[in-house]
Amino acid sequence: MSKPLMRIPYTGPLPPPLIIPPSAATRQGAIAALTHFLTSSVSSSAPIHHVSNTPSKTTRSDKTVLLTGAGISVASGLADYRGQNGTYTQNKSYRPVYYHEFVASHESRKRYWARSFLGWRGLHRSKPNATHYAIRDLGQLGFVNNVVTQNVDSFHSLAHPKLPTVELHGFLRALVCLSCRKLMDRDAFQARLAELNPAWATFLQELLQSGALDTENPVERRRLGLRTNPDGDADVPGAPYTTFRYPACPSCLQRPPILSDGSKGHVEVDKDGGWSPSNSTNGVGILKPNVIMFGESIPASVKAEAEAAIDGASKILILGSSLATYSAWRLVKRAHEQGMGIGILNMGGVRKEEAFFGDYQNHGGDDGLSALRRGIVRASLPCEEILPAVVEQLRQERGQ
Repeated sequence: MSKPLMRIPYTGPLPPPLIIPPSAATRQGAIAALTHFLTSSVSSSAPIHHVSNTPSKTTRSDKTVLLTGAGISVASGLADYRGQNGTYTQNKSYRPVYYHEFVASHESRKRYWARSFLGWRGLHRSKPNATHYAIRDLGQLGFVNNVVTQNVDSFHSLAHPKLPTVELHGFLRALVCLSCRKLMDRDAFQARLAELNPAWATFLQELLQSGALDTENPVERRRLGLRTNPDGDADVPGAPYTTFRYPACPSCLQRPPILSDGSKGHVEVDKDGGWSPSNSTNGVGILKPNVIMFGESIPASVKAEAEAAIDGASKILILGSSLATYSAWRLVKRAHEQGMGIGILNMGGVRKEEAFFGDYQNHGGDDGLSALRRGIVRASLPCEEILPAVVEQLRQERGQ
């Protein structure tokens, strides 16, 4: 039986990025290397390690699976973790709410939902960017067969609904009840938050008037008193988070669930419908964002779906991810152990990337030919600039 997969952040320093082949340090060199990566067959040796229940090299698709991270959504105005203006770069004291804290603490949930209430508008009005549409084009051209994303912004499903996408860490467009497991639309939840917190709704309007929520520049946002973090989190230093209220699950209010001990659950709410702690509630009716929070295990079905996407391709291309969470890093490790081609297009370093490219380095592949033959490429340039140009190059080669 496989072990549960947990989302754990890696906050240690990352090494400088490897550049493979050396010509990939330039825009044109990176475009050429990635174009070759997507069009060529991998001519590596047999798998380094045997991974059970995986297709043989003769049965797997000769296509590429994509693994994407927060870096590809920066061009949409969203914060990432490790970029130049990323949360861990600009705010060394940042610490997300962990799953066990959210589940166990009413105060932690108030803090989480207050910050999410302020940050939701920025996420909700953001749109897919050139990288997402380039991914769509790669699927339509037949080079990519699956996407696995760490992102929770739903941009992939908006940009390319016909290209299969595994949302490894869930999505923010809905909430899930921890008791009945039913989903609630995030926009409806946002409206309930505004009703329960009129002072906060007024404060949100003030932020809008200040322009803090309109600028896509995180430095300008901080100047205006707002810190934005990944996953729709917004922090206003000194804000009275303890006053915030959040609604209970409407389904549990209408039909109390049956608990594991066979008793009927009870949801305690205040006069306005805000969830209220009580000895009798036993945590019933708590709504959680439908994402895998830090410290939470990824469902076995999602883990299996992600592994199947890896196993069904001959190459993997990582876009905008430092692989800082093990849930993503292990998928690339799985690909490496099967002898798959590995490409990375990410600004800055990647966690333990030498484990994937060490063989190339150790054999002195410095002219680029070895890298191209082995199906490996590593570039540190903006995805939104490089990937659309790769699509254009592929179309030119096909005469389109």
